[in-house]
Amino acid sequence: MTVVDDQTAPPPAGPPPRLLDLGVRVAGAIIVVVAGVLTGVLELLLATVRVGGYLIGVSALIAVGANIVLSWFAYEAVGRRWAVVLPAVPWFALMALAAVRTSEGDLLLAGDNWVGLAMIVAGAMTFAVMGFRQILAPTHTLRG
Repeated sequence: MTVVDDQTAPPPAGPPPRLLDLGVRVAGAIIVVVAGVLTGVLELLLATVRVGGYLIGVSALIAVGANIVLSWFAYEAVGRRWAVVLPAVPWFALMALAAVRTSEGDLLLAGDNWVGLAMIVAGAMTFAVMGFRQILAPTHTLRG
């Protein structure tokens, strides 16, 4: 009868865990940036929605909800507190471009559209509050 000594298992095949973690974080960052652009476009499209001839302001509500979700997902996906800027920067850039008149005279967000102005203020305040919350959040340490 033979006794087999405890043998350690061979290392798992595939990419090293740190490289895999970095890849997931980079993929999450790319997803968050693209989502920031897509939600900004959706909000701009909904800024002119009218019911019975009156603006209804649905894009301001979507801006708040979407920016909360984007900020939360950015932190969870990237794992860094500064990740809230990943969806915020393209969103702000899109809003700034929408407020500038083109050479043909086109304008996505006019100054007389209260919904567009409310959307910009609400979205910016949401990103600011979420970023401030990340700054003040206690650091999570693993105890073992």
